[in-house]
Amino acid sequence: MTTFNDIFKSDFLNSTNLNSFSVVDTLIALGLAFVIGIFIYLIYKKTYKGVMYSATFGVSLLAMSMITTLVILAVTANIVLSLGMVGALSIVRFRTAIKEPMDIAFLFWAIAAGIVLGAGFIPLAIIGSVIIGAVILIFANIKTIGATPYILIVNCAFQAERNVNYVIKQESRKYLLKSKTVTPKGLELTYEVRIRDKEAYAVNKLINLEGVGNAVLVSYNGEYMS
Repeated sequence: MTTFNDIFKSDFLNSTNLNSFSVVDTLIALGLAFVIGIFIYLIYKKTYKGVMYSATFGVSLLAMSMITTLVILAVTANIVLSLGMVGALSIVRFRTAIKEPMDIAFLFWAIAAGIVLGAGFIPLAIIGSVIIGAVILIFANIKTIGATPYILIVNCAFQAERNVNYVIKQESRKYLLKSKTVTPKGLELTYEVRIRDKEAYAVNKLINLEGVGNAVLVSYNGEYMS
């Protein structure tokens, strides 16, 4: 019959190397993970270009860096535990859809920072996070320097098509006809444009053309023209 003494003397408990666990090192690693997680969160908030900003995703980046650090600390403390944890984590599946491509980069950044901190490479985690944050900030600002992409939808008569194309060519840095719908009453033209002015006065010029029924300009969040 198994007693409590047998449980406490089991190989499982004896295999745990408590001497390799340090409270001070754990607090330092988790504290640095918290600081780097806050840094990642601020960079994400500063560079987010989507329509609906999700504060919970930013908080999850902070939590992910700390959780990953905790996992790596446990793995480095016990080799047997590391083998079992690899098998356990291999069955985890995430079903949440990633809406923005940059969100994937931030997820990997948070995980990588946690892994490096948990492994004890504190200077690498700090220097790497600063460099990655600077690169993201620089390229995010470069992206906004060019003309903003829009989708322009124009309903006009047949005889006004040439004038519409002329105005769009004059007022846009780039333009591309995406679709053309012909009906007995007229045309519906859909363009991908990069207008020159932020106030979008080109739409006002289009509506003043003879034969133009209406013109709609909407922000375009799809793939940009090359």
